Amino acid sequence: MRVVIPGGTGQVGTILDRALTAEGHDVVLLTRSPRGPRQVRWDGATLGDWAERIDGSDVVVNLAGRSVSCRYTAANLDAMMRSRVESTRVVGEAIGRAARPPRVWLQMSTATIYAHRFDATNDEHAGLIGGDEPGVPGYWAYSVQIARNWEAAQEQAATPHTRKVALRSAMVMSPDRGGVFDVLSWLARLGLGGPVAGGRQYVSWIHDRDLVRAVRFLIARDDLAGAVNLAAPHPLPQREFMRALRSAWRMPVGLPATGWMAELGAFALRSDTELLLKSRRVTPGRLTDAGFTFTHPHWPAAAGELARRRRRGQGEATADGTGRSPAG
Repeated sequence: MRVVIPGGTGQVGTILDRALTAEGHDVVLLTRSPRGPRQVRWDGATLGDWAERIDGSDVVVNLAGRSVSCRYTAANLDAMMRSRVESTRVVGEAIGRAARPPRVWLQMSTATIYAHRFDATNDEHAGLIGGDEPGVPGYWAYSVQIARNWEAAQEQAATPHTRKVALRSAMVMSPDRGGVFDVLSWLARLGLGGPVAGGRQYVSWIHDRDLVRAVRFLIARDDLAGAVNLAAPHPLPQREFMRALRSAWRMPVGLPATGWMAELGAFALRSDTELLLKSRRVTPGRLTDAGFTFTHPHWPAAAGELARRRRRGQGEATADGTGRSPAG
């Protein structure tokens, strides 16, 4: 199988590239900073020679977009919007012009599209799209709008011979350096992994090996198109999530943090409190309905497995073999 992954040198691309290449598939990564023989330069906005790699491919998995691991300034939010929408638009152009278009286009999206809520889960059937929740910061609505525009760019692409799937992904947990599991584990091991602002907000997540299995499943299932949640079936409150992570690292203490302490911590990590405070109670309705089963459905066991792999140093090499996770 020939797979093209725009934006494939970040964390999720590294996970998919590692797994698909190990299975013997021909994987090409599109990146602004190519560093290896399977990496091809693109700018994420304009057609170029890279489009030849899409013509004749079997699968495109577009992961391109400005990382959310940054402060949510106006400039960074604008860069997130433009990078996601423009890259999706130009990937759609390349597929539409291909003489032999891929049979499926998996497009990264985000579980952030759903509303901040505690009362019920958000699946693809009955989940509430966010943007107008009372009492939350105004820029959270912009994050939802980014997600909506991102998905709309794929929906509007003229690709009549290619099935399209939008991957509404929760946080991907892998033992790779620099990923979200790495950062949260660092906090837990320092004794700082306690509840944030009370810890009631739900955390949705997916184990890296279930992510790979879900992608394979969606590639094979010609009957599945549209939005699909990539999230383990059991989201849990942040206080319980961090308790399980501390247990995986054998750290008995986790200092709690207030909202203003979370602001300081997010500033120090060059991130934003939306990632800590928004309640993402997302479940995989369509995957479950289609018969997909998770090997890691529960966080305590998943956290333990990830910590063991991290201790053994597994899963740390990136697509270019350097141990870094450059942006795509």
